[in-house]
Amino acid sequence: MYVNINSPSRDLYNRVRGGFVIKGLTLSEWCRSQEIKPQNALSCLVGTWNGPKALTLRKRLILAAGLKLESDSDSHEGAA
Repeated sequence: MYVNINSPSRDLYNRVRGGFVIKGLTLSEWCRSQEIKPQNALSCLVGTWNGPKALTLRKRLILAAGLKLESDSDSHEGAA
């Protein structure tokens, strides 16, 4: 599943959580193993924290959850 790193939302948060569950982890467990506060993960995924550091963490979370990043060219494919 492709996700756009620049579109934080509650849906993105749920997708990332689901990706970790599929891997047999919880988002909180992964955060603790990486010494990241789970609240920071939530904030960057839903967009309440949206600066450069949040964008970096969001990308890291998306990839660690097993999701794929949508590139700008991907978002335009198939559009008519």
